[in-house]
Amino acid sequence: MLLVFILAGALWGLGALLGTAGRMRWGMIGCLWVGVVLLHLVQPVASPLRVATGGSAAPWLLLGGFAALVLLYRAGLRRVRARAGAGEAPVARSGAFSDAELERYARHIILREVGGPGQKALKNARVLVIGAGGLGSPVMSYLGAAGVGTIGVIDDDVVDLSNLQRQVIHRDADIGTPKVHSAAAAVRALNPHVDMRPYARRLTEDIAADLFAEYDIILDGTDNFATRHLVNRTAVATGKPLISGALTQWEGQLSVFDPASGAPCYACIFPDIPAEGLAPSCAEAGVMGPLPGVIGAMMAGEAIKLITGAGATLRGTLLIYDALYSDARRIDIKRRDDCSVCGTKEVT
Repeated sequence: MLLVFILAGALWGLGALLGTAGRMRWGMIGCLWVGVVLLHLVQPVASPLRVATGGSAAPWLLLGGFAALVLLYRAGLRRVRARAGAGEAPVARSGAFSDAELERYARHIILREVGGPGQKALKNARVLVIGAGGLGSPVMSYLGAAGVGTIGVIDDDVVDLSNLQRQVIHRDADIGTPKVHSAAAAVRALNPHVDMRPYARRLTEDIAADLFAEYDIILDGTDNFATRHLVNRTAVATGKPLISGALTQWEGQLSVFDPASGAPCYACIFPDIPAEGLAPSCAEAGVMGPLPGVIGAMMAGEAIKLITGAGATLRGTLLIYDALYSDARRIDIKRRDDCSVCGTKEVT
């Protein structure tokens, strides 16, 4: 048997020396194995060649069977990996669209104001969502479905049963799960081409600037004024457009704050944090379930317009929607020179 293994090694070495492909070298060794088996089947028992190659075909047949099992196992493993890869489409943030992406975004691409260039801009966009609650839920769902390439979300809260009346990105099975992870899983399930980046922590002064620097647009869906003012200060300092939404009971409001483009910042309109009890949260005052969906969808729409350059955004306009009476009104807002955040005039 040693003679056969020496011949096999020689064939492999010669093939490597000549630069022969590995598959062809394995083919030559396979031919050698077939020749040895035929030799044992054709030659008489006392044949010197049979004696020199082990004296029996049995060990060679066993060796061939074992090799066949290994090859079948490897082929099966490759097939399983290929099927898994097909089920989980890779995130593609640049380059040409795949056929699946073209079909997915077809209704956007045929819009004159979006088209191929606009959809490409969405694919390359990086959006940070502050809060994975009532407003964050529709914002992430619609931006993910629209094909925004990278969506970050920061929130330190976990899913609670009381959230499910309006925070529709979460499910009953997600109760107790960090909201950012629940939301990220939901968006990935909706569109595997989106890169979701969850940050399960509270936004604080020491991390805000570095985090904002990684994104193009900031969307604020938080429900407390301290965080809103922190988000606004950081957005102004980093030159990022801020889309801000707020809710209470039956009423919602939103605007695009962007001093870098001449629009006011949040502090121009709401310079001070209200005294405790003057502006109760949703947990204290309640909120109509579909209202966050309405305002959050409009916030996502403003982000899409900012990214694609389509239409007119709410820069310099505060939109207020009254769900109880199905009424909406727009208020023009202006930048204040004496604003403590974006103003150009020194306050004495």
